[in-house]
Parts: sequence; C-alpha cells; structure tokens
Amino acid sequence: MSVLSGKKILLGVSGGIAAYKTAGLLRLFIKAGAQVQVIMTPASKDFVTPLTLSTLSKNPVHSTFYNEDSEEAVWNNHVDLALWADLMLIAPATANTLSKMASGACDNLLMAAYLSAKCPVYFAPAMDLDMYRHQSTLQNFHALKQFGNIMIPAESGELASGLSGEGRMAEPENIIAFIEKDIESKLPLKGKKILITAGPTYEAIDPVRFIGNHSSGKMGFDLAETAAGLGATVILITGPTHFSAKNPNIDTVRIISANDMYEACHKFYGDVDVAIAAAAVADYRPKFVAEEKIKKTAEAFTIEMEKTQDILASMGQIKKNQFLIGFALETENEIENAKLKITKKNLDLIVLNSLRDEGAGFGKPTNKITFIDKDFNIEPMDLKSKEAVAEDILNKVITHFNA
Repeated sequence: MSVLSGKKILLGVSGGIAAYKTAGLLRLFIKAGAQVQVIMTPASKDFVTPLTLSTLSKNPVHSTFYNEDSEEAVWNNHVDLALWADLMLIAPATANTLSKMASGACDNLLMAAYLSAKCPVYFAPAMDLDMYRHQSTLQNFHALKQFGNIMIPAESGELASGLSGEGRMAEPENIIAFIEKDIESKLPLKGKKILITAGPTYEAIDPVRFIGNHSSGKMGFDLAETAAGLGATVILITGPTHFSAKNPNIDTVRIISANDMYEACHKFYGDVDVAIAAAAVADYRPKFVAEEKIKKTAEAFTIEMEKTQDILASMGQIKKNQFLIGFALETENEIENAKLKITKKNLDLIVLNSLRDEGAGFGKPTNKITFIDKDFNIEPMDLKSKEAVAEDILNKVITHFNA
C-alpha cells in the first residue's frame, strides 16, 4: 500500500506543454489511493482540458475565483482548497509560475491557493534548457527551497523546442516515486520495529471446544496499521480474528493459544524497539486436554485449570532498551491495579480500560482509556474511535523517542 493512500492532494497545473502529462500523473495518484482536486491556470487549458482532469479526479476542476457558467456566481474558496490538502503539487511549474511563487505575485486561483497552503508543497519545473539554467530561475529555485517547498528536479531529454537537455518535467512515475520516498523518509517511526499483540487466545478443552474471550482484535490491528502508516516495521502477533492487515510493512503471525503467543513474542522481542501488548491473553488453560470430544454424560463437569505464562511480565523481565506498553482491562480499583501491573511487569506505560465506561471494552468500535506511565503520571482520555485511540498510543511512542 502506497503512503499516498488516503492522502488529499491538491494538484496545480500551469500553462506549459508538459501539462499533457498531468492526466497520467492524476491516474497514478488515484491508483495509489489518493483523493485529488485540481486547480488549473487559465493558460494550462490550452494544453489539457478541464474535462479530462475532472473525469479522472472525479472532482470539479477549479480555474477561476468564481464559476462564470453557473446561474449564480459561486466563489471557489482558495483557502478551503489549500487547507483541505495534505500536500500540494504544482506540475508543471513553468518559469512564469515559479517566478510568481517566489515573489508572492497572486493573479490567479492557483497562486492564491499556494499562498494559503499550510501543507508541504512540491513543484516539478518544466521549461526549455536555457530558461532552466537562467540565473533568475536558479534564484527562484533557491528562494522556493528556502520557503520550505520541495523541488522535484527536471529530467534531461528532448524538449518542445527541439533541443535536448535539462528542463523536461519529471515523468509521472518518477514524480510519484519522489513524493513517496520523501514522505517515507520523514515518517516519525521510520526505522523503528514494533511488536504488537492482538486478539484473544483459545485454550483447548478437547479437539472441538475451547476457552476464549470476547476480544475482536480490532484495537491491536488498528495499532498495527497506524504504526506502519507512521513508518514502522510491525510484527503483529494475533490470536483468532477475522481481521487482516493491509499495510505491507506489517508481518502478521497468527497463533491460537497463550503458549503459542508466548513463543512468538519471545522469538521477535529481542530485536524490536517497542512492544505493545494489546492481546487479551487467557490467564488460565485446562491442565489436561482430552484427545477425543468429551461426551455430555455427567450432570456436572469440572475442568482443572493451570496458569498460563505471563507474556507481558516475561518481556518486562528481559527488557533492555525496548519501550514496553501494556493494557489493563479492569472492573474495580482500576488505577491501583494498573499501577501494580506497571511495577510488577516493569512497564514503561499502561493503557487502562474500564468496563464501567460506556463505549469501552470488547467488540466495540470505540474505547475510553487512561494513560499511566512508569512514574505514575495519570492522563485520562475522552471516548474515541479505536483508530483515534491507536493514534494517541503511537503518539506516546513518538514522544518517547523524541525526548
């Protein structure tokens, strides 16, 4: 899955012959899973039609400050367009447009949106080779980089003038690759390896029956997707669940029992930077597992149970530099019990859930948590979607590494 998936991209098209490439560029953005809105300068319409880009983006194309063709004048809000975007790309960026960007000249909708943008701005120059090398163009490049804009260098090749040299707009595939690589390099968890446990464990009674719990695994999977989206390499060890990880940076290890999870965690734990134990692991398992299905003959049936190995405590015992996060689901004396777990299991942070809180617990799309760190600082959070809770937890990880 591309890092562009789900991104909102504002594509600015200025008036150069390379504008014809924007149709292919737009298709690649859509294929990567991005949402795209297009702003065209009036001159760019001589090279590619708004209808083409509108059809490919599945959004209206904007060019002027108001729609002259509508029955009532409709203002195209450049501020809304700029603030909507996660990133802005101006391609092609002609010498004229680059000059306006560098000087702050604002005589069209594209320039107004550019000057209003708070997101990263990429620009892909396109012009003849002598224009590309001209001192004023080089000064504009320097100024735009100083402003924090990101230049996608032009390529060498045959130009519209018939000459051959530097100035040709980068090919759409290369523009996409450049932006993806740039985004990936700046992700806050790039280079970090995170182990996450998820879901329930099933402890066998006989070949047919088991003892389990109501954990769906959603919290762990949301954590894995969020961590991978932030650049981390994720090892997701999950009990039985219907969820599947989508990000290719997630290595999913499926297990059944608490003992399976114990062995899998210790296989990978020594090489990770962070471990987040979000699984609902069984505390006890049947001491003896019947080889055949147990028949329903007796009026009463007793199962002798034995403790499972405490996975989180075992990781805490051998912890070196790992940032270790545990979960606690409590029904009474929540804060006191969570603090005891922090000390007993050598945790850096615990995520406390209470079944008393409406909207929290197993099988729900929301959760209400309280953070407690190893110094017993307590931070209660509001009820949120589990995706938002995952972001809050990973922000704690980011803060730890930035401290």
